[in-house]
Amino acid sequence: MSLRINDTAPNFTAKTTHGEINFHDWIGDSWAILFSHPKDFTPVCTTELGYMAKIEPEFTKRNAKLIGLSIDPVENHSKWAADIEETQGAAVKYPMIGDTDLAVAKLYNMLPAEEPGTSEGRTAATNATVRSVFIVGPDKKIKLTLTYPMTTGRNFDEILRVLDSIQLTAKHRVATPVNWKHGDDVIIAGSVSDDEAKTIYPEGWKAPKPYLRIVKQPK
Repeated sequence: MSLRINDTAPNFTAKTTHGEINFHDWIGDSWAILFSHPKDFTPVCTTELGYMAKIEPEFTKRNAKLIGLSIDPVENHSKWAADIEETQGAAVKYPMIGDTDLAVAKLYNMLPAEEPGTSEGRTAATNATVRSVFIVGPDKKIKLTLTYPMTTGRNFDEILRVLDSIQLTAKHRVATPVNWKHGDDVIIAGSVSDDEAKTIYPEGWKAPKPYLRIVKQPK
């Protein structure tokens, strides 16, 4: 079954580099970024994990936790982490899931439910679709899904940008326009009538079209 935005993120129990976790319990009242990898010791993923280690404090500021997944044993993750720190200049402090039985990959529709076997003998190519990012809210609902090809490194600055937008629009009845960044003008949501908008935004707004009402980002 495919997963869509606003579906409840499937819960699971799994071994990680930080010990066994229950995913929903681990999220708690935070946001979570789950990002997956086809196999340990792969070049593009090495750069991604290192970059996420560098910018983890930015996610922490936003009350968001990071958790990686790779279809290899946890013991391999620990060895890979040493390579990541050596080559990328940052230590991986967030947990990494060992998905040796492919259970989480199947649960999140990254591999077919009927996929046989375990991680043993599998290659990055056979796990090529395990290259996804999920943003999960404190309500355990999926807020974003992205899947990248193996040869294209993911843009995790974009994940931060989207998280800023999701958190802002969860608190205020606004939407963010194309290429929006924190501090830029926003759009009044279509669910807000002009009469309501006058109360919320007494200083007014710009409206090049009646349906396109632009205001400063709420604080």
